[in-house]
Amino acid sequence: MIDIFSTPAIVTVILGSVALLIPILDALNKERGSKNKVYSAIAFGALALALAVVIYRIFSGENLPALSLTNSGVIADDIFGAFFSIAFLIVSIMVTVSSWSYMKKKSNHAAYYSLILLSSIGMILIGYSTDFVMLLVAWELMSIPTYALAAFNKRDPVSNEASIKYFLFGALSSAIIILAMGIVYGLTGTTNIYDSIVAMAELNPQLMPFALLAVGLFIAGFGFKMGLVPFHMWLPDTYSGAPTTIATLLAAGTKKAGFAAAIRVIVIGLIALNVHWTFTLAIIAIFTMTLGNLGALTQKSIPRILAYSSIAQAGYILIGLSVAPYSNFGLDASLLQILNHAVMKSAAFIAAAAVIITLAGYTLEKYKGLGYRMPITALVLAIALLALAGVPPLNGFWGKYLIFGAAIDSGEQVWWGPYLAIAGVLNSALSLGYYAWIIRKMYMEEGENRVRQKEPKPMVAVLLFALGFMVIFGIWYGPLLDLASMAVPNDIANLISAK
Repeated sequence: MIDIFSTPAIVTVILGSVALLIPILDALNKERGSKNKVYSAIAFGALALALAVVIYRIFSGENLPALSLTNSGVIADDIFGAFFSIAFLIVSIMVTVSSWSYMKKKSNHAAYYSLILLSSIGMILIGYSTDFVMLLVAWELMSIPTYALAAFNKRDPVSNEASIKYFLFGALSSAIIILAMGIVYGLTGTTNIYDSIVAMAELNPQLMPFALLAVGLFIAGFGFKMGLVPFHMWLPDTYSGAPTTIATLLAAGTKKAGFAAAIRVIVIGLIALNVHWTFTLAIIAIFTMTLGNLGALTQKSIPRILAYSSIAQAGYILIGLSVAPYSNFGLDASLLQILNHAVMKSAAFIAAAAVIITLAGYTLEKYKGLGYRMPITALVLAIALLALAGVPPLNGFWGKYLIFGAAIDSGEQVWWGPYLAIAGVLNSALSLGYYAWIIRKMYMEEGENRVRQKEPKPMVAVLLFALGFMVIFGIWYGPLLDLASMAVPNDIANLISAK
């Protein structure tokens, strides 16, 4: 049963109604001319209203559970889902407002904004799902619209290639996830996530290899969306070939949905099964960080640099997940970094989108002298890059600081925890190589001309919001950390065993 007055139900109704209304309005519109601003404003209004509903339900005084482990339905109205919904909705709002400028000279505006809203519904439902069937439905609702959005520049062969690669790998990941769910259902006889986890923890030892196989398949399936090595091959081509605003949605939005699903299924499952697969997650984290940063160092296109950077950032977040069973604040730190990264990465990609539509280029050479030609865009991009590198006092510093601290804290139980922290620190230093390279191009090199450019106002507004977020929550990170802590029970293992 689904409570029609629960947060996910209300948000789904709001976004779903508007997503269906926009194409209807477009079909009824007999006037020629672009309706980009109108549809963008409508989509923005729906997303802002949905965000207000989620925030209100958290702070309204209702007794919402942190991470529901006792829900018998398909979705749970808990703070964990609300936390991820806030991240998803902020990203979708930033993308929608930026698209006001990016889509100005393009067509099919109604379909574009409708697909963004539908994908947002899928992301939100993933955060709230407590049933494998619901999780699968939400996963596809999130993914299918983005396949079309990635190829929205349909006359561009690069965009088409990016979409095809994305679709093929996406279909493969969905098939792997379905196989994993089928194995779990065959072993437990239930599709409820937490009932199945408890049942798997009590399995006959002879069946345990099948349970571990299911966990491995879940890691592979969700790892595709998270951009983990070795499931990352599609990501650089897709992020660089898709419209840059859609690359923002993929890097800062759908990527986080993969982490939401992984925490609900994999992390809690590993704790319940009491197996040492966390070491495997740690190894994947090291390879993901290292290969992502090394790949970024060799690129000459800003979208591709940001794509490889996104892979590396997934590795940092995975550190917190891998030490979650051994540290009291591993999950808190990862959740904090997930929200911070959603804004940091959105700011970086949207700044790149502003450069693309203003200077018609995406190579590093176009960024020479950007500090003079597009001062606001250059400033926010520089701050976003420094925040991604973890430079204090920006918000990205605290996420990494707490993640690495959790890894060190786990050293009392696992020998490899401190080494994982060292790997993270070394990779953060390595990332400064390409982040500083971009900043140097913008402020220390002169371009072909020093003509001041008119920066797109909607994008400037989004970038200024991101700037305020990165600076304010870098100095005063407490509220975000408190919200992340609210979304995670103090002792998940005890809650599972008590079910």
